[in-house]
Amino acid sequence: MLSFLKKIGHTLYRIWFYILVFLPILIMLPFLVIFTLSERTYPQFFWIARNIWANTILYGMGCFPVIKWEQRLKKGESYMLVSNHTSMLDIMLMLKVSKNPFVFIGKKELVNIPLFGFFYKRVCILVDRESAKSRTAVYRRAQKRLQQGLSICIFPEGGVPDEHIILDDFKDGAFKMAIAHNIPVVPITFYDNKKRFSFTFYSGFPGRLRVRVHKFFATQNLKELDKIKLRESVREVILNDLEHSR
Repeated sequence: MLSFLKKIGHTLYRIWFYILVFLPILIMLPFLVIFTLSERTYPQFFWIARNIWANTILYGMGCFPVIKWEQRLKKGESYMLVSNHTSMLDIMLMLKVSKNPFVFIGKKELVNIPLFGFFYKRVCILVDRESAKSRTAVYRRAQKRLQQGLSICIFPEGGVPDEHIILDDFKDGAFKMAIAHNIPVVPITFYDNKKRFSFTFYSGFPGRLRVRVHKFFATQNLKELDKIKLRESVREVILNDLEHSR
């Protein structure tokens, strides 16, 4: 009986999440459409996404961000934001971490989500990891966005790993891009997202969402050949943090 009640609770929690995802989009629809007509109005779109959409979902789910900083982001500067990826809450929590407007680089499959996919396609940089042409186009679009003063966010595991994996191997893209554009890499650890709302259906419950923003990795004096060392150094910081928090 208790197991049955837990399944009902988890199901209702999932349904409530999707209500919170779509309701603000429906309410703010005219403004979201206007602010995605031009790249020049992206900061206004980002403000709505960060302060209304993300807040509605996180606090509505009873998930309260607690962010600790080893180094602060500076207003008006561009960064490469990277973190572990375990939950659909990762997107909302990343929005809470950075007041500096940034653009997600993500997989193209998410455009198939009704309504959300419409805006995702318009404001994110989409990548088909199986296509070399797509990966090349990502670098060009990212360069344009960086020149506009924005930051970039990538989940370098390249997807969500299986539940038993603490942190999957990192792909090269984020680190190659950071070196090419001479922007700092910002390692970020999300501790609780998998526990609060994993991709396992019958799971999740409210509580704190702890985040640590680590010291940045400078890239000014690095060359493309240094991308592997940079990649592994950043991964080690996040992995060690996750292991010590268990």
